Amino acid sequence: MSGAPEARRELDRFLTAGSERSSDLGDDHHGLWSALARATAGGKGFRPGLLMATYEALAPTNAAGSDRPTGSDGPAGPADPTGIAAPPDSAARVGAALELLHTAFVVHDDVIDGDEKRRGNPNVSGTYAAAARDRGAGTVTSRRYGDAAGILAGDLALVSAVRMVAGCGAPAPVITELLDLLENTVHSTAAGELADVRLGLGLSTTPSTVDEAVRVAELKTAVYSFQLPLQAGALVAGASRQVTEALGEIGRPLGIGFQLLDDLLGVFGDSARTGKSVLTDLREGKHTALMAHARTTAIWPALRPLVGDRHLTELDAGRARELLEQCEARSVTEELADRHLNEALTRASRVPVPPALADVLTGLVGEIRRTTADSLRPSRLDLAQDSARPEPVPAGTGVAR
Repeated sequence: MSGAPEARRELDRFLTAGSERSSDLGDDHHGLWSALARATAGGKGFRPGLLMATYEALAPTNAAGSDRPTGSDGPAGPADPTGIAAPPDSAARVGAALELLHTAFVVHDDVIDGDEKRRGNPNVSGTYAAAARDRGAGTVTSRRYGDAAGILAGDLALVSAVRMVAGCGAPAPVITELLDLLENTVHSTAAGELADVRLGLGLSTTPSTVDEAVRVAELKTAVYSFQLPLQAGALVAGASRQVTEALGEIGRPLGIGFQLLDDLLGVFGDSARTGKSVLTDLREGKHTALMAHARTTAIWPALRPLVGDRHLTELDAGRARELLEQCEARSVTEELADRHLNEALTRASRVPVPPALADVLTGLVGEIRRTTADSLRPSRLDLAQDSARPEPVPAGTGVAR
């Protein structure tokens, strides 16, 4: 799913306008806003791209400047009281708001995880912590300064996302529904983030389960990365309530399947392709379906010392991967992801999802699967089985086959 250049242009205009406040608010605001603007750069624009693809698949062809409601003959299905398609620039503004929301979550997530880098470069917290160290501050002081900047920059991004939705130019009833959707998304993501932290810290009274890992994937990833852009795109396109609700039901398994595969890449991925270290999740002891399954098997006593070890070596990580394959955690997670993606495809093939949007969703699932297949390291068990198979003997050699 490619990014949406029209949403990026709207975001750049918004960020430029926001920097003008610095003339009144001073250097602290200028530095914070500049750091936020940098944090929005370099991303794939996946969420705005999914929103725009949904909008384009559902909106009438003359949506720009049109107040024509989408009726039973339109691509969005049965008419709805608020079914008025907003113009494309309104959709682009909502797409830009989703990118700001994503930035807010990422910046806050870095503070929660204590990370000072993202994509190999200093993030907002890291930039400010480094500046404090340059001024002679110690470790504790520089960390506090960096965390404060990260929290405040995330807050600015969050309120800016709401502001962009409220001023997107869509019909008033649509804006109300968009704001409701945005609010629900923030609540869900906050609940999922805290659950993830609780499970990661081992604060649960009972051992974590695969179902809990799936629930966290739903709240942290599916809601804001898939359900939100799909449903927001439908609302801006003037789609019927039936279509909008169906997209929420599709977004849930789609997002869960994506996150399960992403968790696999965090341990079994090819870093050269993913750009992510395969040590981070293991060192942090991240609660995933992989680990939840492993905890229920006989290999856990051997694996446990390797999970959450901040000084884990590449050699130890290789041993952890081997154990995760032996207990079938990898294959179980792959099958679980596949099941959720297939559920999304099944739902997308049903009424009331129009064919154009079903094609978008089918293409997205295919892209997720291809990217994962290209980036996963081969299973050691599969390689061992392949090496154990006898080489085929060419016909006509006279050797028994």
